[in-house]
Amino acid sequence: MTLTWLDVCFTELSLEQLYNVLQLRVDVFVVEQNCPYPELDGKDKHVHTRHLLGLNDRQEVVAYSRVLAPNISYPQASIGRVAVAKSARGQGLADQLMQRAIAIAKQRWPDDHIQIGAQDYLRHFYQQLGFVVNSEVYLEDGIPHLDMLLTHS
Repeated sequence: MTLTWLDVCFTELSLEQLYNVLQLRVDVFVVEQNCPYPELDGKDKHVHTRHLLGLNDRQEVVAYSRVLAPNISYPQASIGRVAVAKSARGQGLADQLMQRAIAIAKQRWPDDHIQIGAQDYLRHFYQQLGFVVNSEVYLEDGIPHLDMLLTHS
């Protein structure tokens, strides 16, 4: 599947794109994972937050992540809300999404490492991207997570 990738700030999102991003995030994190949590956490609107959208040929958001500046979620730059629509999984989009998100973080904050709070069952996926576990497993919203760090190569 070939996607069009957009790297935008909050104010550059169209209303349709914003709606589709929020729908994807709720579909994946709240509905699929049966995890009620505060999805709207105020970090989306931060002036330095980047939104990475993967749009299919019908302009539907099928892949998404947000890239956060240092000191928003962690002392380091971070990547979160990584989601691929159920209908688009199994095509390598998560890898493409993360490679692009990493590139955005490195471009914007070249002197910083990248921290993520990953769901434990995805630890091997993130390790293949170069992230290293740097915490014990902990529960976040009832789901086992762990912190992982990508240092400069």
